[in-house]
Amino acid sequence: MTDDMWAYRSGIIHPTGEDLTGYRVEAADGHIGKVDKHSNEVSDAYIVVDTGVWIFGKEVLIPAGTILRVDSENKTVHLERTKEQIKAAPEFHRDNHLRDPDYRQEISKYYAG
Repeated sequence: MTDDMWAYRSGIIHPTGEDLTGYRVEAADGHIGKVDKHSNEVSDAYIVVDTGVWIFGKEVLIPAGTILRVDSENKTVHLERTKEQIKAAPEFHRDNHLRDPDYRQEISKYYAG
C-alpha cells in the first residue's frame, strides 16, 4: 500500500490522460462493476465504481492507492480489496465528495484499515 492513499502506486501503468471510464473493475475475489468516473490528479487520484445490480446500483469511491494494476489491453482495473470490503465502504456522496474533507478522511480511514 502506498503511503499516499490518493496516489497510484509506483509501477502502475496508467498513462497521463488515459480515460478509465467504462473499464471493468475486479476486486480481489471477482467483478464488482465499471468505472463511472476517475481522477488521476496528483494526491487526488481515485475511481468511482458503478456497482450496477451487484449492490443495487450503489456507487463507491475508491482511492487510487488500492489499485493493484490497470490492464489497458483488457480495459480492467484490479483492486487489492475484496467484494465485501467494497460493499461495506462508506456511501459515496456524488455532490460533495470533492469539497468535504471529513468525507475524504472517512474514506482514507476505511481503506487504510
